[in-house]
Order: sequence, then structure tokens, then C-alpha cells
Amino acid sequence: MKNSLLALSAVFALFMTSCSNDDDATSEETLTGSGEISLTYDNGFNGNDLVLGTANAANANGETITINRFNYIISNIRLVNKDGEEFVYAKDDSYFIINQENEEDQVALADVPAGEYTTLKFGVGVDQEKYLQGAEGQGDFLTLAEENNMMWAWQAGYKFLNFEGTFTSATITEATEFKIHMGSHGSSLDNYKEVTLELPENVVVGDGIDSNIHLKIDASKILAGATTNIELTEKSVIMVDAEKSPQIAVNTSEMFVVDHVHNGNGH
Repeated sequence: MKNSLLALSAVFALFMTSCSNDDDATSEETLTGSGEISLTYDNGFNGNDLVLGTANAANANGETITINRFNYIISNIRLVNKDGEEFVYAKDDSYFIINQENEEDQVALADVPAGEYTTLKFGVGVDQEKYLQGAEGQGDFLTLAEENNMMWAWQAGYKFLNFEGTFTSATITEATEFKIHMGSHGSSLDNYKEVTLELPENVVVGDGIDSNIHLKIDASKILAGATTNIELTEKSVIMVDAEKSPQIAVNTSEMFVVDHVHNGNGH
């Protein structure tokens, strides 16, 4: 009897393994064609939702900030699949503006090849290759940037980040305006940065499957980065600044993390 039970257990285990392998094979076979992956940029500040016009708790510099504008440019999106192959989204279609004022927080990537992707990559800002194509080479994005307050004069270039509001501190007790407009300055100062984020689980796309990657953004890191703090009390308007602008570019690239993945039309 004991031997019979052992034999049955072995057969059952072999059967389950075979079924599991068949399921895996079927799953792989169904990932054909293409689908859509959307990216949600969920803006926050130091662990809280980012609500424009509302004072936030003091940051690492002891400054209390009220944000009135928070816009930034995302570009050059790529996805790496589980085999290490990189899918590069069409460059001319890969420039987007996240605009907190207009509640524009999502990027839709159509026609992504079927598969399982482990890594998300994107740029913050506009790369020199695109900028050096001149105004005529920017397509509709130039108009979009102008409409969203993301341009200086063309010769100066794009604002990669438009971060504005008021603040108070231990020494500045009256609400004082701050403006941080970070970008490359023509071709003389390149503040374009790349971001690489490993996904907490693979994002799946294919025929019948559209998925979502949900990112959390911490705007407090613009001023309080891993290595550099920017004190508004010291300087509250930063635009063309050869020292502080590159520091802000690095800090801004650190504000993104992937919170979770929705496979199958979830957001």
C-alpha cells in the first residue's frame, strides 16, 4: 500500500510538472503581436500627494514650500525585456510633458512588441541630438512645450523642469516666491539626464494585454538630493546657473521610483 501511494505521488508530481510546463509554453505563445504600455507619473512631495497651492511640511533644509507649478519633460523611452533586448520607442514620438496644473500625468506607448519587460529607461529633458535638429526638427513638440511654459527663447532651449511656488524658512518668514527652471542652455550646458528603473515585477504586453507602470515621484528631492541640497533661502530664483542648474538636474533624475505594475489594463 505504501509503495502504491509513493508511486501515485510520483505520477501526480510528474503530471503537475508537465501541466506547469505546458502552461508556461502556452503563456509564452500567447504573447504575440503588440500592445500598449502606459506610464503613470504620480507626483508627490516627501511622502504626501503633491497638491498645488497647499503648503508642504518642511523639507530637509527646514524650508516650508507651497508649489504652484510642477512640469517636467520625459523623453527617449526604452524598455528592456527579460532576455536583455532593448525596445526603443520611436524617437520622434518619445517626447512628453508631465503637467501637474493640467493633471496630465500619463504617457501612452502604443505598439510595444509583445513580451515581458523588466526595466524602464527614459530621459529627463531634451537631448542634444534632438535640440540640434533646430526648431524645424522639433515637430509638434515645440508648440506643446511653448503652450506648457517649457521653453525659453529658442536659442536658450527647453526648460526640462518648471518648478515654482513660495517658501518660508527660519530666516525668511514672509512667503517668498521661488522659481527653478532647469534645462540645457543651448548646446553650451547639457543638463539632460537618463533614468534607469528596475521593475518590481515584469510588465507584460501582447495581443489582448495592455499594461501600466505606476511611478511615484518625490518632488522634494529636487532641493534635497542624495548628495546635494539646494537652499532657496540662499537663492530662490535659479535658471541659467552654471553651478546649481547641473546639481538640480542630478537631483531631479533621482525623484523617480516604480511603485507597482498593473498587467492587463489596470491603472
